[in-house]
Amino acid sequence: MTVASVTVTLPDGSQKQTPAGTSIGDFVRDSIGPGLAKAAVLAKANGIVVDLSRTLDDDTQLEILTTKSPEALDTIRHDAAHIVADAVQRLFPGTQVTIGPTIDNGFYYDFDRGQPFTEDELVRIEGLANEIIAADLRFTRSEVSPEQAIEMFAGKGEKFKVEIIQDIVAKGAKVLTLYSHGDWVDFCEGPHGPTTGRVGVIKLLSSSAAYWRGDHRNKTLQRIYGTAFFDKKGLDAWLKQREEAEKRDHRRLGKDLDLFHFHPLSPGAAFWTPKGTAIYTVLSAYMRQLALANGYVEIKTPLLYNKGLWELSGHWGKYKENMFLVEDSEAKAAGDPDPHHFSLKPMNCPSHHLYYGFRKQSYRDLPLRLHTQDVLHRNEAAGSLGGLTRVRQFAQDDAHIYCREDQIAEEVKRFVKLLDHVYNAFGLSYSAKFATRPPQRIGDDAMWDRAEASLKTALDGLGLAYELKPGDGAFYGPKIDFDVSDSIGRKWQLGTVQLDYAAPERFDLTYVGEDGKPHRPVVLHRAIYGSFERFIAILIEHFAGAFPLWVAPVQVAVVTVTDRVNDHARTVVDRLAAAGVRVSFDDGNGMMKAKIRDASLQKIPYTIVLGDKEVETDQVSVRTFGADQQKMETMSFDAFAQRLAVEARFP
Repeated sequence: MTVASVTVTLPDGSQKQTPAGTSIGDFVRDSIGPGLAKAAVLAKANGIVVDLSRTLDDDTQLEILTTKSPEALDTIRHDAAHIVADAVQRLFPGTQVTIGPTIDNGFYYDFDRGQPFTEDELVRIEGLANEIIAADLRFTRSEVSPEQAIEMFAGKGEKFKVEIIQDIVAKGAKVLTLYSHGDWVDFCEGPHGPTTGRVGVIKLLSSSAAYWRGDHRNKTLQRIYGTAFFDKKGLDAWLKQREEAEKRDHRRLGKDLDLFHFHPLSPGAAFWTPKGTAIYTVLSAYMRQLALANGYVEIKTPLLYNKGLWELSGHWGKYKENMFLVEDSEAKAAGDPDPHHFSLKPMNCPSHHLYYGFRKQSYRDLPLRLHTQDVLHRNEAAGSLGGLTRVRQFAQDDAHIYCREDQIAEEVKRFVKLLDHVYNAFGLSYSAKFATRPPQRIGDDAMWDRAEASLKTALDGLGLAYELKPGDGAFYGPKIDFDVSDSIGRKWQLGTVQLDYAAPERFDLTYVGEDGKPHRPVVLHRAIYGSFERFIAILIEHFAGAFPLWVAPVQVAVVTVTDRVNDHARTVVDRLAAAGVRVSFDDGNGMMKAKIRDASLQKIPYTIVLGDKEVETDQVSVRTFGADQQKMETMSFDAFAQRLAVEARFP
């Protein structure tokens, strides 16, 4: 009997034939080569990430993902979660498993065992997990019916797995997938690597309590955090970066430098100190100045809206649980069973669409660039809040550009140039990701062809390298996301520009064209900082609290050698303040060296020391933060003021 063959198309366009039913791993080994087979971890078959054990049953577009692929690292961390769960159940029989997802830089797994894990127990678990890696056990995928899965896990006493399966079945699942290595099996969608040996090395980091499904009303579980790398070299480099990151943690530096506080009576909302407020104000003013210079107009819109706005935008049905709802007392008095008819705004775009509609727009009015820095509120889960990077109250450097379709490329180009200017001002390198049409989307292919071509034209016109992310666009249009790299090499997703064809339809936005007829504009959603709060957190860690002069909350500290020059020092402070310098002067009884040390601990860019000689000559002795602390530079007050004026200018 002749076995049918299928055509496999590789990323370079070349094609190979292979018998139908051949596993991807075998195809790579036999038709491409043992070198790639050894490096392979996963594959993309017709754009979907799959195991190497999956078979080629039809003609397939195939891409092999090796240890150099980001998807591969994420997958071995998923493998590692399974391996750790196996190790826990071997060492502590009777422990129930729940979920074990990957997260940034690692994974976690939640267990029900009735007591926390000790440090010694974590060491034992890590040791056994790495023995399982060394055993090089094959990951095997199987498909079962929901009834079979429930029977199996119920027989093991795994009530949490049974609950998960029942929820998935209630949503319509007919076939479920299991993954096993050795004798250990888990319900999992996958994909996984070929064997446990591909994981390389596992490092357990910590343990903590966690609520089942993140709900405080549910049972308390024990969570183990860990990470995994392909080799010890990668792990050691990450651990070194992590150690440096802990020193720079914005939560610690925020306290040490007296920038912000949090209070349990207002969770997820920062209390900004005078120093923190100074940074916030500088960033706000800087972005406002750049926006206005680049053709934006600033507006302010209401904080509170009737649900009618969110129903129109689509958020009431899809985002309501993340909104802070406000009760309508009149609706309640009328007996409405759900009187929460209002909400604090979680984003600015719907209000900007309303603003656009206040007047009749002409093609001559476009592009219309609306900028705002209004306060926003999102009802993030209490367990997800963390410092300034995940908050409930925040503001964004938000803007929406309403333009004609033929203006898209130029507007995107203008935006990227502005983004480039801002990130360079902070010493942040960045990379771009171009996300194209997803499977579920609005509009026809012709519209998406035009939209994607406009973004590509803008990127190519700038000469900007980018990573193509097929299928990762928003349902309403393609987008470009920007990842910045900080001073210790960590990546943060910040800026974005997104094309939106849906909002003009929903809000019936039009402009009068040259032909005198109404036309739909296109909306560009764009941000550079993202939220001010998160951006400040990134800057604190990027600069390790030692901000450049133009950002620093205190730019100059004044220290006197003797009390008899304090009056002169106050005059110097007044002169600097009058020139717009943020200056501090401690005229307390402390020793001079202690005051200089305090200024250094606060990472103030300049400390000037004044004594009798400086009073007589109207000079200042200047210490620069981070320079040789045994050296001071003496100069005239006017020369120092001129230096400050140059360094304090907005870039």
